[in-house]
Amino acid sequence: MKCRYCKADLRLVFVDLGSAPPSNAYFSRERLMEPEIWYPLRVLVCTKCWLVQTEDFASREELFSDEYAYFSSYSLTWQVHVKKYVEDMIERFQLNKDSFVVEIASNDGCLLSYVKQLQIPCLGIEPTRSTASAARQRGLEVIESFFGLELAQELVSDGREADLIVANNVLAHAPDISNFVRGFSILLKANGVATFEFPHIMQLVAHNQFDTIYHEHYSYLSLTAVKEIFDNASLRVFDVEELSTHGGSLRVYACRKDSLHHNSEPKRVKELLAAEQKAGIATESYYYAFQQKVNDLKDDFLTFLISSKKNGRRIAAYGAAAKGNTLLNYAGIRPDLIPFVVDRNPAKQGKFLPGSRIPVVSEDLLHKEKPDYVIVLPWNIKEEIMNQLSYIRDWGGKFVTVVPELRNW
Repeated sequence: MKCRYCKADLRLVFVDLGSAPPSNAYFSRERLMEPEIWYPLRVLVCTKCWLVQTEDFASREELFSDEYAYFSSYSLTWQVHVKKYVEDMIERFQLNKDSFVVEIASNDGCLLSYVKQLQIPCLGIEPTRSTASAARQRGLEVIESFFGLELAQELVSDGREADLIVANNVLAHAPDISNFVRGFSILLKANGVATFEFPHIMQLVAHNQFDTIYHEHYSYLSLTAVKEIFDNASLRVFDVEELSTHGGSLRVYACRKDSLHHNSEPKRVKELLAAEQKAGIATESYYYAFQQKVNDLKDDFLTFLISSKKNGRRIAAYGAAAKGNTLLNYAGIRPDLIPFVVDRNPAKQGKFLPGSRIPVVSEDLLHKEKPDYVIVLPWNIKEEIMNQLSYIRDWGGKFVTVVPELRNW
């Protein structure tokens, strides 16, 4: 395989998680007897540009299908995050009713709904029909398509250049990352701004966040790699923020290279690039020990589940999240160890997790079964979930998270 960005040969393996089905390909009861496609899940590192990336086996159309089941609005934590984002961007870049905001991968319109409430013209671009339909029900305009250079050129031809382009948790989802990024330099107005949020590879390595690896994430990003990709796409990185979302993310601010604005000294950019270099992002040795850390954590989790079962403890899980599916499938867990997983999203209830085939149920079953342990699979929003389910302590129930280490709460 060659690097998806610089085309260099890939030889350095970061981690091998065996194989797994697409992490958001939930099964209906009617399809339970059908076969399931599993793809290798191996991550490689380019030792030329230092882009960390999956091997490609499935097309984006297979991974982001019409029945895509992730709806961002079901997380209260994310709602708070995007509302503050909108408020901050309006204040920082003086957006108003004459501005135009475009969100790439707008999902169910959670973020753009706040833009629309302020009567700022906006547009969502979202390839999955299920979430695009939900956004339209909010009264939002959505183009149901994948974003790239061609779509950007079409929008510019229609006079729809953007003052702000929002790209939260989508840069890692682009199989042709160069084409994707070039679309931003075309779509932005001369002095427009694009922001990109994505999980930071330094946090993934430091906190053993291997469950954020799945086929829909084609790339695992550092500022070092992103800056080079942006430079070659006629974008200039002028600021960066470190965020707590998704276990530790970056928000990168970029503008066109020919922009006359946003020329302030990029102090935070220089500092973070230096921190990445000091950590060893651009060295092979930085990536060597990760596989063993993953295997040790997987073994600890399996030991806990088997021991709990032998001791008569009742176990459930919460959050039918993509990251949870990576964990469950790499550990080989099935309904004999975790009988059910609870999720608030009605689109997931009544279905079965890909690979493990664990049933997804409503919260009512927690009250009925009163499990001793609830495994919180989306550990990045554990505080929200633990507050929501605090009543399990009434019967002596405990919360358990697996990443970055197995822990009871």
